Amino acid sequence: MGSVTPGRDLSGASVAGQREEERSIGEILSDVTTDLSVLMRQELELAKAELKQTATRAGTGAGMFGGAAVAGHMVLLFLSLALWWALGDLVGLGWSAVIVAVIWGIIAAVLAVMGRSQLERVRGIPATTETMGKIPDALQGNEPAHNVNSNQFSGTGMENPR
Repeated sequence: MGSVTPGRDLSGASVAGQREEERSIGEILSDVTTDLSVLMRQELELAKAELKQTATRAGTGAGMFGGAAVAGHMVLLFLSLALWWALGDLVGLGWSAVIVAVIWGIIAAVLAVMGRSQLERVRGIPATTETMGKIPDALQGNEPAHNVNSNQFSGTGMENPR
């Protein structure tokens, strides 16, 4: 983990295999701390770059969905007008407008009920919240023992999605 200087390996020995000096525990710990700090900074920069790229793509996609929603709205508007006029020949324009409005009211009510039931199922990020709460204990060495059963892991060693 220590920094490698030309002609030396990580342990401080020369490439030829001869150890020129013994390093103290303090020097080794200093190198480990420095390397860990550099690693954390690099991981943070990588996360920032990935989030920026993801946010840019998500923003572009959301803008396109917004445009599609406006176009869809216009289609529904003109189809509703066509239905209004078509029904107007049968029952009069006033009643046909009421019929089209009632149809759209029913559609709106059904969508609102379905949307509310979907939102009630939202649970946030419970797994992340749980694991983030364990980080301080893990850093202090107080992490509880894990109960691992064969159903939690796949053959690749990665946890199965729930």
